[in-house]
Amino acid sequence: MEMSILAPAAVLVLWSLVMLFWMAFTRLPAASRLAPKGTPTPAGLRGQDLDPMLPPNVAWKSHNYTHLMEQPTLFYATVVILFLSGAATQITVMFAWAYVILRIIHSVYQATINKVSVRFTIFLLSTLCLLFLAVHAVLATI
Repeated sequence: MEMSILAPAAVLVLWSLVMLFWMAFTRLPAASRLAPKGTPTPAGLRGQDLDPMLPPNVAWKSHNYTHLMEQPTLFYATVVILFLSGAATQITVMFAWAYVILRIIHSVYQATINKVSVRFTIFLLSTLCLLFLAVHAVLATI
């Protein structure tokens, strides 16, 4: 079994936690400046309720963290399938690393600059890597 296919997945998990902390350390101070000092936060307020009230560059980090909880779940499942089926190869490991690197670039870009056309291109490239991996996972299991 090719153990190194698990390393990119582990790195993306770690990166997702980095984004969580980046989001929190940016969002909490910005949110605290929204209400006058000493005013309690309304009960039941969710992060997405704050988005319209926060500067866009603060909200972008939250949006990216949400994105890291979406499509990458398919990546994790695909990596596990490749690992368990013994179908991980040097090429699938390369594509897994490419996916992770592109997702990290996507995160940094979205959290800082966030020009949609560029961000979408990065997303599309990472999705093509995931598609390659998913096809290999299907072929390994049929």
